[in-house]
Amino acid sequence: MAIKNALLVDDSKVARFALSKLLESREMEVNMAGSAEEALDYLNNNDRPDVIFMDHLMPGMNGVEATKAIKGNPDTAGIPIIMCTSKKSQTFMEEARNFGVYNILTKPPQDDGLASVLDQLANDVQGGTLPEAPSLSALEGPINDGDGVQLPNDSVLDIEAKSASGSAGTAIPLTSELIEQIARSAVKTHINNRLHELLSSLFDEQFDHLKRALDEAGKKHDALLEQRLDAVENLVEQRTLHLRDDVAAEVNLSLSRELADLKRDLSGKGGFTGEHLAELKDHITSVQTIDTEFWQTLQSEAIQQAHEISRETAEDIAQRTIDLYVSQQRAATSRLYTVGLAVSLSVFTLGIAWLSGLFG
Repeated sequence: MAIKNALLVDDSKVARFALSKLLESREMEVNMAGSAEEALDYLNNNDRPDVIFMDHLMPGMNGVEATKAIKGNPDTAGIPIIMCTSKKSQTFMEEARNFGVYNILTKPPQDDGLASVLDQLANDVQGGTLPEAPSLSALEGPINDGDGVQLPNDSVLDIEAKSASGSAGTAIPLTSELIEQIARSAVKTHINNRLHELLSSLFDEQFDHLKRALDEAGKKHDALLEQRLDAVENLVEQRTLHLRDDVAAEVNLSLSRELADLKRDLSGKGGFTGEHLAELKDHITSVQTIDTEFWQTLQSEAIQQAHEISRETAEDIAQRTIDLYVSQQRAATSRLYTVGLAVSLSVFTLGIAWLSGLFG
């Protein structure tokens, strides 16, 4: 699973802005909260992020307390938390990991350090090697403030007198060194928190002032740029208009010159000279001679073919006439023979009949 979205928790607008820009440069979606309480409310009402960047020192609930609250909730215990702090002691880093912090990012964050932390987180997420959520007993342990002094969770010292039976109570013995160390640590913590609040407020004011100045400068720059672009556009249009007219005039002049040169060439070389006329006459005469000879040859061949066709046609007509005559003669002879045969048979029949009657 890739690290795609993050929740950034810090009471300083400047710190949130700086870290968000680094995260967005890695194409991550960033949601921000200005306090630990706001972060817890966000987690209860929105989808869980892939990672939480938690500031260490914040007014109200600090980063350690917010981390314990997140890790103590089963719904959010699996979210990796990277604590942003200026404390670099090895003891604090080890104890921070004990109560659920995945890694430490030193403030102010640098791109190289952030890239290293995110790459390690991505590898652990992909390989399934994320550390398990701490146990409830670990979350209820004392908190080291980073200065080497461990305080109880409620920061209360219970002083009890010895009982009447003489048995010792559970009170912590207060020595002058311990009281001085606790007082120095408390004052230092209070001063650090107060300085942090003042610096954060100062940074926020400077950031807002700078943002307003940049917005105003951007608007002025955009207006001035638009004005200059309009002026340049008008100037270019005017120059283009004059240039178009100049180009058209130059083209017309060039065409006029070329046409004049062409006209002079045609006038110098145009028309037929006497030699051209003589050559044309000789060519026409030769063509006519060739045509006359061709037509004479064609006429002779046509007459000869006509004679042959006439002779063949006459021979054909004569042959057909003779054949018709012969056939007619044969038909007439056949009819005469038939009539004679019929007459002969009639006479023969009559003779037989007469002879029969005569001798009968």
